[in-house]
Amino acid sequence: MLLRVVGMLIAATLACAGAHKARAEPRPADACKHAAFRAVIDVGHTAQAPGATSARGFLEFSFNLNLAKRIEQKLLAAGFRRSVLLVTEGPSRKALAKRVMRANAGQQHTFSDRFHGHSIFISTDNSDRAGSLLFARLLGNELGKRGLQYTPHYTERYMGHRQRLLVDAQAGVYRYDELIVLRDTDMPAVLLEAGSIINREEELRMGSVERQTLISAAVTDAVEAFCAARQPRTPINVASRAGKVSRQATAPAAPGRTIKQR
Repeated sequence: MLLRVVGMLIAATLACAGAHKARAEPRPADACKHAAFRAVIDVGHTAQAPGATSARGFLEFSFNLNLAKRIEQKLLAAGFRRSVLLVTEGPSRKALAKRVMRANAGQQHTFSDRFHGHSIFISTDNSDRAGSLLFARLLGNELGKRGLQYTPHYTERYMGHRQRLLVDAQAGVYRYDELIVLRDTDMPAVLLEAGSIINREEELRMGSVERQTLISAAVTDAVEAFCAARQPRTPINVASRAGKVSRQATAPAAPGRTIKQR
């Protein structure tokens, strides 16, 4: 699984390692083999290219880093021990803080309170479209369970080239075929824009421990369900089924009946 942050919004691209296709039938949550599931959390942006500036002048990179760390901690606590936080090399956080101070000195910040809420994107050109859509729906539903709403403004014509097709109106999943990190990965990939930091109220919410904890819990539960849904049949299960078929084939026939082998 890969988490990557892009654009003016806090966003995450999530992709599951492994080539197993999504299963149609539901599986219990304990079917997930945590030790075999790998999660790589890529913060996206860097200290050198920190992304957008929030309504109050804070860099997107700092929002992304805080959220990514909290998600990593939550996944590790849930037993996903192969989770790795990937941060692009660059100046130290102390140096970054100094750059923020210099940038903020005398600078007038812009904001827009018009939109708020999260968005989820997939690419239909991804090599595992079904897996991408499955995880996107799981994630959107987990966010919704926690009272978080997605923003519908991507469907509006005034969005121009940023307009997107809504493929799941309940989970808040949009189609974004052109995005390379969604399209070109050899695994399911989902982009989560967790919120807008240029919205003054949402900026405060996104910076709070409470909101980050809420999002982290939603991501972890979605990963848990996704891992279980994609868990392949184990050799033990296959052998068990084969043994059952063999026993049925060799069982003595009831009087007046014959067993026909296919």
